[in-house]
Amino acid sequence: MALDSTVRERTGAGQFVQRLLRTPLAAVGLFVLLVVIVTAIAAPQIAPYDPADVEVVQRLMPPLWVSDNGDMHLLGTDALGRDVLSRVIYGSRVSLVVGLTVVAFSGTVGVVLGLVSGYVAGSLVDDVIMRIADIQLAFPFLLIAIAFLSVLGPGLTNVIVVLTLFGWVQYARVVRGQAMALREMEFVEAARAIGVRHIRIVLRHILPNTWAPTIVMASFAVASTILSEASLSFLGLGVKPSVATWGNMLAEGRDHITVAWWIVTFPGLALLITVLGINLFGDWLRDYLDPRLRV
Repeated sequence: MALDSTVRERTGAGQFVQRLLRTPLAAVGLFVLLVVIVTAIAAPQIAPYDPADVEVVQRLMPPLWVSDNGDMHLLGTDALGRDVLSRVIYGSRVSLVVGLTVVAFSGTVGVVLGLVSGYVAGSLVDDVIMRIADIQLAFPFLLIAIAFLSVLGPGLTNVIVVLTLFGWVQYARVVRGQAMALREMEFVEAARAIGVRHIRIVLRHILPNTWAPTIVMASFAVASTILSEASLSFLGLGVKPSVATWGNMLAEGRDHITVAWWIVTFPGLALLITVLGINLFGDWLRDYLDPRLRV
């Protein structure tokens, strides 16, 4: 039995890799995501300089510039003489922390509420949860986020809280639809007939069957959350300006774009490539987890 289990696991992993390699863009997307993750984790070892070091005499130096003391700035320096490459590397940390944390929290809340709402669909609890979701969807997300952060103030924790408060709705609506369909299935009816408790039915029979769409939503949500954080930071309402983030770098460099194009170009490219990579992999993951497309 142990040998059979090992063979199945290897076969599953092998099929995953084989199908991934059949789609080069998805493989590139996964590679980009892994590079960003490794870069964020190893930022102190990879970054050539401290991202907060200010050298005013070296301000607005172009890429590949070498100072008199031999220091080389591969991507140039910004308006305060800080190394752009180091700040881009450290900026990946904030993006990933916000993206993964918000998705973890909002996904958990959304899945729980969606399971409850779908299992008791038509009840008062279901109506309350769905009406709250409808109200949130009726307001433009960015405007509400700006309003909240204007009151709470900028900061990493506040950004995560605000994005989590408005990120659970999509999970709840999708999981609710799945739960409504699953609760009418024969295996769920059989579990009820033999007296299985409702909480056990939800956790053992309904929840596992909602993982595929939830994982796909989470993969796309990471990309959209990274963009949301960068947008808020660009507007001065996200992470504090003293912290190196891609959104802050874009905001700081917009006043110098005509004389120092590299200040906004490289963080913008980092943001573009990261989000594109996540979306490419997420798009393939959606097809991979769809049983109708299995070959």
